[in-house]
Amino acid sequence: MTLLFEEPEGQATYGMANLRPERTGLPFIVFIAQRDDARHVVRVKVGRAPKLRTAGMGTYAISPVEWKAGLKLRSQEEDLLNGWVEKNRSVLVDYWNGVIE
Repeated sequence: MTLLFEEPEGQATYGMANLRPERTGLPFIVFIAQRDDARHVVRVKVGRAPKLRTAGMGTYAISPVEWKAGLKLRSQEEDLLNGWVEKNRSVLVDYWNGVIE
């Protein structure tokens, strides 16, 4: 997601939900958002803390799971993200498309 403004310090981005390790079982936080005006495929962002600027996050496409920009996870973490995405792909796509909130 390209933003034309700087987010306030301590904020991820408006409209992004964060899924913490207690919910996902992953050793990092997954940020998800709805499509809005995005022209790219479904993506998630990852980060080490729940309150980050976009620059502190990594962006991953989910079909297939592929690093696109920002923070790059270690290969073991990418494997964990891939497994989690596989289990949750339909929900991620439905959320991205606004089918569910």
